[in-house]
Amino acid sequence: MKLVNYTVTVATGDLAFAGTFHNVYIKLVGTEGESEHTWLESLKGPLSFIRGAESSFTVTCPVSIGKLILVEIDKQPHLLSFEDSWFPAKVEVKSPEGDTYNFPIYRWITDSEVHLFREGKALRVFEDDNLLGRYSRELELKQRGKDYRWDVYLEGIPHCMKAECIFSLPCEVRFSFTKTTEFFFTAATGLAELQLKGLSDCTKNWPNIDAIHRVFCCKRTDISEYVQKHWKEDAFFGYEFLNGVNPMLIQRCSVLPNNFPVSDDMVFLGAHCTLAGEMEKGNIFLCDYKPLDGLKTNIINGMKQYLMAPLILLHKTPDDQLMPIAIQLKQTPADDNPIFCPTDSEYDWLTAKIFVKSADFNEHELNVHLLRTHLMAEVFAVSLLRNVPMVHPLYKLLVPHTRYTLQINNLARGLLISKTGIFTKFAASGGEGMKTLLKRSLSSMTYRSLCIPDDIADRGLENVPNFYYRDDGLKLWEIIHRFVQGVLNFYYKNDDEVQKDTELQKWISDIFEHGFLSQAGTGIPESFTTVAELVKFVTMVIFTCSGQHSAVNAGQFDDCGWMPNAPLTLQHPPPTTKGTTSEATILQTLPAVNATVQIAATVWLLSRQSTDSVYLGQYPEEHFSEKIPCKLIKHFQGELQVLSAIINARNKNLEVPYTYLDPMVVENSVST
Repeated sequence: MKLVNYTVTVATGDLAFAGTFHNVYIKLVGTEGESEHTWLESLKGPLSFIRGAESSFTVTCPVSIGKLILVEIDKQPHLLSFEDSWFPAKVEVKSPEGDTYNFPIYRWITDSEVHLFREGKALRVFEDDNLLGRYSRELELKQRGKDYRWDVYLEGIPHCMKAECIFSLPCEVRFSFTKTTEFFFTAATGLAELQLKGLSDCTKNWPNIDAIHRVFCCKRTDISEYVQKHWKEDAFFGYEFLNGVNPMLIQRCSVLPNNFPVSDDMVFLGAHCTLAGEMEKGNIFLCDYKPLDGLKTNIINGMKQYLMAPLILLHKTPDDQLMPIAIQLKQTPADDNPIFCPTDSEYDWLTAKIFVKSADFNEHELNVHLLRTHLMAEVFAVSLLRNVPMVHPLYKLLVPHTRYTLQINNLARGLLISKTGIFTKFAASGGEGMKTLLKRSLSSMTYRSLCIPDDIADRGLENVPNFYYRDDGLKLWEIIHRFVQGVLNFYYKNDDEVQKDTELQKWISDIFEHGFLSQAGTGIPESFTTVAELVKFVTMVIFTCSGQHSAVNAGQFDDCGWMPNAPLTLQHPPPTTKGTTSEATILQTLPAVNATVQIAATVWLLSRQSTDSVYLGQYPEEHFSEKIPCKLIKHFQGELQVLSAIINARNKNLEVPYTYLDPMVVENSVST
């Protein structure tokens, strides 16, 4: 009897410690039968499965086993050898009929159990009609349900993944060896530098502004140095509401809030200008920090800290600069709550701006950064991993945007916002205030605010000049949207297919329940009824995990490394009357030395990218195998390169380049 041969090529991932010296076995499963459990033996011997290796083997069957559905893989240690870990990237099988089958794996195998992997063609649950295929699908999700469980870190905020520590996370979602080494080395060296300088435990106030330069004198960026030189200037103060790390609060003002009684005689807008007239022209803008009102503030170094809930009015001048014209530091108008203006004394006005920047930094870190990117990305990831198998097109599309998110969030909960975390100890809103602000922020968050085209329109910012976050963000959203639309339209030909995809519906249902706590008022869909709804939501997920996170994370050290520009806490209350401030009162108000340096070290760490970062549009893991999705990926990459070139060309003419949404520096996922 003539036997038939299958050529099996196994690729091991190019990661540190990815290889194995164990015996590897495979079984091919097809529509007409299966192969024997075969030891993959070659002339390379123990080198067949070392890091980055690609080795071919022959698997022989008595007859053809039909179209391949899945492979079963296991590794067995040699006698007297210890269990090790292996990271197979993919398996390619060439059949005797001339067909090629691809099996994406991209996961760690740490035991001697048999693991099943589906052929690479994407299949939705309602079209997966092979019994063995459906069984493997169910088996995979059953195991994932055990590995990825929901947990409640704090009532009233999005749920997270249940994990006691980073070592209890599944291997495939942990940092690589490279990422781990660089992350902890950066953290350790930063803190060591501060300890050697005697700064990390110093509870004294800064003697003068120049002394703050001692912090990370060797760790500076071009923009952080620019901030040091220009932080007192009104033009730069206004610019940062558009292009700093928190471009999410400013909105066009058409009617003054009742609790912000600014009058024409308080602000000088030029000849023949009135507030009403400028508002009608669309030249007046508002930032309102109402969610900070009444927060219980921290105790640091034995001293009560202060955090205001200011209102700020800004004016677009004829030369297209955004200039602050009025600041009220508390929400309720009163005689002891003056409205500060640029015409006040230098130190009155500077003090008011410092309280605004402190409020902005606290709002940014807890709402804009932590909640709206990190916690949302974790919800998207956990729901995907619990409910959607590898063979599903949604998994293939979204899994690159989950990389490292679960570990970085686990670290954040342990090192930043826990009872002993840096943020809890050294931020004005740390502790009880943090919990309150997170709950308030989630209760007021809407679906539209997570979609940049809707958010920009709702805030009335379509025509504001020099708004590079908006310009780059809208272009990036459209590129992502076209890519997502192309991929999902390939798999979902009509709305009925979306509605009957139970795995897809469970994904969004879990997000609605665990991410938005079943709050229908947010506008987040509870289910998908149309392809268009699905496309928009998936676009939002990818944009949130990549571009939005980069916009509010990458510039943290640039903007906040120079503490006077963004103090995370303040030690004295604001002035209740004008004319009582000085440089001495500002130094008494700014954070103590230890609070300054601990926060500076943290934002330095969070702004660093790893050498193994994967940027938007890069797909080192090849999950798609069909021609059209692969072609769409190439087109997506081309569009991102064009956008990058446009951004770089514009930046050459800018005094302060805006790079945070350049696709060449935007990571695929929330990983820092």
